[in-house]
Amino acid sequence: MSDGETHGTEAEVIFHISKKDRFPDWYGEICRVAELADIRYGVKGFTPFLPWSVMTMEVMFDILERVLQRKGHLPMLFPSVIPESNLTRETEHVQGFTPQVFWISEYGEGVKLEERLALRPTSETAIYPMYSLWIRSWRDLPLKRYQRCTVFRSEVKSTRPFLRGREFLWIESHNVFATHEEGLAQVKEDLETTKEVITEEYGIPVMVFKRTQWDKFPGGVNTYAADTLMPDGKVLQLPSTHDLGDNFARSFDVKYVNKDNETVYAFQTCYGPAISRIYGGMISVHGDDNGLRLPFKLAPYQVVIVPIFKGKNMNEIVQHCRAIESSLKEAGMRVYLDDRDATPGWKYNYWEMKGVPIRVEVGQREVKQGKVAVFRRDRMSRETVALEGLTKRVRALGSEIDHALRSEAEARFEGLVVDAESLGQVEDALDKGKIVRVPFCTSQMDGMSCGEEIKNKTGGEVRGTRIDVEEKPTGVCVVCGKVAQEFVYVARSY
Repeated sequence: MSDGETHGTEAEVIFHISKKDRFPDWYGEICRVAELADIRYGVKGFTPFLPWSVMTMEVMFDILERVLQRKGHLPMLFPSVIPESNLTRETEHVQGFTPQVFWISEYGEGVKLEERLALRPTSETAIYPMYSLWIRSWRDLPLKRYQRCTVFRSEVKSTRPFLRGREFLWIESHNVFATHEEGLAQVKEDLETTKEVITEEYGIPVMVFKRTQWDKFPGGVNTYAADTLMPDGKVLQLPSTHDLGDNFARSFDVKYVNKDNETVYAFQTCYGPAISRIYGGMISVHGDDNGLRLPFKLAPYQVVIVPIFKGKNMNEIVQHCRAIESSLKEAGMRVYLDDRDATPGWKYNYWEMKGVPIRVEVGQREVKQGKVAVFRRDRMSRETVALEGLTKRVRALGSEIDHALRSEAEARFEGLVVDAESLGQVEDALDKGKIVRVPFCTSQMDGMSCGEEIKNKTGGEVRGTRIDVEEKPTGVCVVCGKVAQEFVYVARSY
């Protein structure tokens, strides 16, 4: 946001909508008023993201990339288009994604391309033909690569900024190993990365499920995904990781010569954290009836300084604020000095709605006393801090804010899961915003009809089986009455 950017009137920045009772209204309005996205672009599902959201997503990308690189992943970047011949080489994968693919068939004044090009819905079919050229020997493995890019999917559900669109921002990692065991170890590492980044860094609690066979990644062996709870009781899928086995290696000829001088197929995994969707989840989980509440780690401006002056003392106070701004920036913080021509009250409302974690208020009294007033957005509380201890106190407050936001979000997960033994009980629990655990026949393809009946009768979807707890099933399937083979979890979702 530049100093010259224009903003609305005082009335426009006062934000009071019940997130609990009117979440869809809350979400749409905060995206507009906080200048996160603009839905007026005119193409369904394609939305311009504005500076306030992009600045946070840049921080989120940086955090995730640092973790991936620490764990041995290297960056790469592939073209946005995929030849149709590549896309059709993995049949099951194509069948899964074809309804969502955007095609390019001509250029210029109606000149037909020799081969249609797909705007990438995901990049397996673009990357793996190149992997077949790059990998020759066991010495080339493991190969762990990722790219930060945009993907395109013709989403059939209703679109909403960040949460569900036809163009979104993500990181996708694509990894190749000599053995299936190494691939499974990578899946486990991906799930640990999800917990480390999504929960510990972004403050979003998740539950991790092994998806059913009818809901897995097309062409893969198994899919594991992290869901978070949204304020309206629905769940939102965040990162998913996929055990591809050697299925794609066989389709794309990804082979290597092993230590016994034998040519064998490799094993692969892929992992896809969609940062724009995670951002939508993050603002939803942490926001309140007054607007955004951003974690200190992620906020575009971690601190906003508001000078309070009357007439002739303006220059003295602003200079004092500039000194504070410099000291905080030198300490590595993202700081904005709001010396615009607007009342302090308007600025307070504006920055509270924008979710800035900490506000420093400086008037004539604070200058004389060598102190400042420090406002904490998450608790809407204010304290007085001596100027010489300000940097230390802001840093401590930042850690406290991040911990508090995460703890509040995790507390909402407590008591979230309830058991049900009939479809009527499932529907009642879903109506109350719960995740429902039910005995189920099987999450293999044979259980698909029971999963469809749950969805048709209750509006809930089978999210899969928990992988972070051991559960011994009891009773009979909630749908067909067969002896239960496992517990599955059901929730309404975005």
